[in-house]
Amino acid sequence: MSDPLALPAPAACRLPPARAYTERKPLKASRLDQAAAKVVGLVRVGLADWSARRYARIARRAASQDDEMAALSDEALRLRIRALTATLRARKGFRDADIADAFALIREMSGRVKGQRHYGVQMMGAAALLDGRIAQMATGEGKTLTATLAAGTAALAGLPVHIVTVNDYLAERDAEEMRPLFAALGLSVGVVKEKQELPERAQAYGCNITYCTNKDLAFDYLRDRIALGQRASDVRLKLENLHAPESRLAQLRLRGLHFAIVDEADSVLIDEARTPLIISAPAGSQFGPEVLSRAMEIAGQVSTPEDYLIDAAEHRITLTETGRARIADLAASDDPGQDSVWRGRVTREGLVRQALSALHLFHRDEHYILRDGKVVIVDANTGRVMPDRSWSDGLHQMVEHKEGCELSGARSTLARMTYQRFFRRYARLSGMTGTTRGVAAEFWTVYRLPVVRIPTHRPVQRQHLPDEVLPDEGAQWRRVIERIAELHTRGCPVLVGTRSVAASARASAHLTAAGLPHTVLSAAQDGQEAAIVAEAGQRGRITVATNMAGRGTDIKLGPGVAERGGLHVLMVERQDARRIDDQLAGRSGRQGEPGCFQAILSLDDPLMEGSFIGRGLARRIMALLGPQKGQAFGRCLLRHAQRRTERLHGHMRADLLHSDQMQDRILAFAGHSE
Repeated sequence: MSDPLALPAPAACRLPPARAYTERKPLKASRLDQAAAKVVGLVRVGLADWSARRYARIARRAASQDDEMAALSDEALRLRIRALTATLRARKGFRDADIADAFALIREMSGRVKGQRHYGVQMMGAAALLDGRIAQMATGEGKTLTATLAAGTAALAGLPVHIVTVNDYLAERDAEEMRPLFAALGLSVGVVKEKQELPERAQAYGCNITYCTNKDLAFDYLRDRIALGQRASDVRLKLENLHAPESRLAQLRLRGLHFAIVDEADSVLIDEARTPLIISAPAGSQFGPEVLSRAMEIAGQVSTPEDYLIDAAEHRITLTETGRARIADLAASDDPGQDSVWRGRVTREGLVRQALSALHLFHRDEHYILRDGKVVIVDANTGRVMPDRSWSDGLHQMVEHKEGCELSGARSTLARMTYQRFFRRYARLSGMTGTTRGVAAEFWTVYRLPVVRIPTHRPVQRQHLPDEVLPDEGAQWRRVIERIAELHTRGCPVLVGTRSVAASARASAHLTAAGLPHTVLSAAQDGQEAAIVAEAGQRGRITVATNMAGRGTDIKLGPGVAERGGLHVLMVERQDARRIDDQLAGRSGRQGEPGCFQAILSLDDPLMEGSFIGRGLARRIMALLGPQKGQAFGRCLLRHAQRRTERLHGHMRADLLHSDQMQDRILAFAGHSE
């Protein structure tokens, strides 16, 4: 029997210390440059099929070596991998022939170690990743295994690789699942997890391939920037490392930003790019409970729309001139002890604006929860709690005061970074996602990432039923329960997709009242959540989950389920973007399996808030148009509301990017703006 397929770690496999901290200089572009880049991006989207042909040729060339690879002994396969490693490191860049050879070797090693051989479409996707593109692969096409080809090839070439996922569970799961394959290639694998200390994180980042979440990665980079300070040239750091007993290099977590493969790229690079990342430090309490109480009192005495306007879509409060004058009058009635706080216009208006935000824009069990007497933020993108995060500019303390919690100390900003700025600093960047509907041009404009669509391994058999739109939530849930009961009686598994944890709770209440057994996913992301989602394909199972819950987990169909039409996905609320709806639909009909997707909606959908037409008028128009035309009218209204939200979020990301670039220019004289 041959030895296990594992290569020793000879000196030749160590990564060359080319730079102390590798990263690409940030892209700087004016609004006109961004507009031109968007046009170029749209053109490149249209030419994506030409790139796919090239990647198909690489995949065919790799597959043609199957017989040759299968005939190699284990030792001969090791020697071929060593020879390829030397070839890759001797060249700059990746030639198609070298990529095909690497894919053939890694594919053969995967078959021997894991019993999984990469499909042709997975090799196409991996070739796109090495080429610095977004590989659009349908849900269920095996993106985790696809990444091993690109990551393995890049790591053999000497590039440290970061595989970026959306949560800790997926990072740890994928690393453990793929570790035997990478070990057989002679590559080390690290995992960055929450609550790791600096030595553990540095060790994980020191591996050839590191699995991590986008938040951990970006915050670790910010901490490194703080440790490096302003004067951190490559030469200075190397000289310092030679003579200083404790150089700044010893305090770093990362080795730089060499090559990143971003899984669920639409979620990481687009959806989460609206919020800047901030590292702060305790700064003491700027305002005491008395000041916060007075701000809440004043906020309760002003009224909308005379004194202030609520922009729920942008999560913003705007004071009118009348409101500013009224706030000044109310603040002037305070006693002399508070006069210094309320005398300044900017301070008093900022306090009242934050109080109004805490009252009208931030709601318990939606934007935050109370846990052990503390306000804990809920991530809007994932529906999961973020115990170590806090709102800035005193908003967190205002929400704590509203809820009667003990006030936490105010914090001052030490470092600030946006995802746009961070990921554009990678020397090589690529990503994978199930859909890029509506954001392909933005991928190019912001990140210079072209999108290439990879075909499916098997034809898609998913059935899309027409959307049903009901006049109100009561009628909607009667129809939803009727449909679920019908499917449950037939033994079909049903996955009910919602937007938020609160919506999942409402769905559970309706199902309980109807006597339908079901499972509801909690907001905590862990292995239990993924296990529940994985079991959602069993016969007669009813599962209620947010769209993000268990994302990245394969749903296996139970015995006899395929004959009953596969997994049925019911969407009861539109998402903020059409592509997120597509991701939910992709939970069924994976790898050519049968499946069904249907949206049963109502005019009470949260997206209809702020619509150009009121809900009451929309209901009357639906009734006048009759069943068929009324349904079409309702679908058009919800699509329009969704497109409006997509445009709004796109403008928010563009504004954040623009302000980030402005800050960079303003603070350029002082060094790094972050």
